[in-house]
Amino acid sequence: MSLNITSNPLIDRLPPHLKQFIKPQNYEEYTSIDQAVWRYVMRKNITSLSKIAHNSYLNGLKKTGISIENIPSMYGMNRILKEIGWAAVAVDGFIPPNAFMEFQAYNILVIASDIRQLENIEYTPAPDIIHEAAGHAPIIANPDYAEYLRRFGKIGCKAISSKKDYEMYEAVRELSILKEAHDTNPRDITDAEKRVEVLQNLKSTPSEMALIRNLHWWTVEYGLIGTTEHPKIYGAGLLSSIGESEWCMTDHVKKLPYLPEAAFQDFDITKPQPQLFVTPDFAYLCQVLEEFADTMALRKGGHRGLAKLIESENLGTIELSTGLQISGVFARMIKNEDNEVIYFETSGPTALSFREKELIGHGVDVHFKGFRSPIGKLKGINLAIENMSPRDLKAYNFYDGEYIEFEFESGITVAGTNITGIRNIKGELILIQFSECTIKYKDEHLFRPEWGTFDLAVGKEIVSAFSGPADDYSFDLVTHKSTSTIVKRIYSEKEKELHSLYQSVRDIREGKNAKFSLEAVFDILKTDHINDWLLPIEIYELIHDRDKNFAPQILEHLSNIELRKPEIKHLIKSGIEIIKNHHKPA
Repeated sequence: MSLNITSNPLIDRLPPHLKQFIKPQNYEEYTSIDQAVWRYVMRKNITSLSKIAHNSYLNGLKKTGISIENIPSMYGMNRILKEIGWAAVAVDGFIPPNAFMEFQAYNILVIASDIRQLENIEYTPAPDIIHEAAGHAPIIANPDYAEYLRRFGKIGCKAISSKKDYEMYEAVRELSILKEAHDTNPRDITDAEKRVEVLQNLKSTPSEMALIRNLHWWTVEYGLIGTTEHPKIYGAGLLSSIGESEWCMTDHVKKLPYLPEAAFQDFDITKPQPQLFVTPDFAYLCQVLEEFADTMALRKGGHRGLAKLIESENLGTIELSTGLQISGVFARMIKNEDNEVIYFETSGPTALSFREKELIGHGVDVHFKGFRSPIGKLKGINLAIENMSPRDLKAYNFYDGEYIEFEFESGITVAGTNITGIRNIKGELILIQFSECTIKYKDEHLFRPEWGTFDLAVGKEIVSAFSGPADDYSFDLVTHKSTSTIVKRIYSEKEKELHSLYQSVRDIREGKNAKFSLEAVFDILKTDHINDWLLPIEIYELIHDRDKNFAPQILEHLSNIELRKPEIKHLIKSGIEIIKNHHKPA
């Protein structure tokens, strides 16, 4: 890769379509305020979560080496995650759900490397490093949970999305960026919220991706574990939200047993959740996942699976009973009276594969205009083509180089010269090529000789249908361009001054030479940055039990901020309580 990223063997084996989402962390772009935000949230989390989080979280913090004092670096995280069989990569905010889950299937933790602004310290709808690193990473140190995450990724990345899902992804991504960006026009946020609301209110049958995304939300992001009477937190969204982690434990939030039906419970990413689901243990999560997977087109195939792919208007794959896999954008199917698929078509570049490996001579360069084929059993013959031995094929006049006519039970007729065939590793025919081929169904020509050679896909039925290609390397998928991009903030001189003040306090705490003394920092704050509340707390932490004259001045200053901005009073109170509790004698 050309990007300057920290890698390891797990990251190196990722296919290009996933590597395209990885970006450098650019650790030097974190400001001293960013570091203070991380430190405040982590100190508060450790204080409150020690009582309400699953014990895997606190144990995992130690195992994954995530520091309270500093925003973690990808290099440090990968060095430690490697020991538990995982890795981490940095990305820009939201990435498509299929890609996010596929990373999990490769044991890769996706981390949005940006960090929330101070004004969004309690919660942000945008993915950020507090949510990803402090929320997700520690829990994966639990082997049972890590296995659930991996299996979820493997199944979830195959879920078929609807056209609405793709639109919703872009709308939510845009809204989260606007809410987290500095000085966004409130009207832009309102407009973006309306777009999300309109999409949410569209009445439609939820897609597989919508349903499995709900399961992901109610477990990986907002899951509780234990009993409904005495639950503990394990979901990363709760672990990283200093407001909602406490709120969710109150009676204001319903606690429901986790069941497969949770897939039909929608969520609003921009608001606290009114109900949460409780799993008895991590093993049960896998049980529910498998029950859901059994309902997916991935395992059921058939006309419903193919219909989902056609409706999605995106790249997908069907697998036939012979194991032949056809990947492309599906455009049409014909069914018989029993709702069995008897014919299908793709439009545009298509690739044929077997066991996730493209068949030689059947890539998108050959099938660039699409692929079509009847499937099913032949009329009047009990033996399916795929089960015919060489002797059977000769008995039914399937000779290489010979003209043949035959009819499917569906009434589709095929006439042409048999050129050759391809078999799978069991010896079953999976593809037969014809020249001068004519295929008809009722009064319609499905294929004409002048269209070139025809490849007949051999198989009685569709046994699987899923999102994406069978072989990751069949298509050029390195084309991701979101309609929204992360906006990098440009700081004013006054903001740069505030960064310098934060850095001075940080340097003093770490025993380094500082540009300003604590007193000088406080004097500048009182005149030029009167509403900044976090830095006075950091100063108070350093002097509250050492300077009896200075400490009351800071408390008085913080009280004045509370009067001006009552909405942050609880944050200030919490910061002071953390300091006092931390320094209590044992």
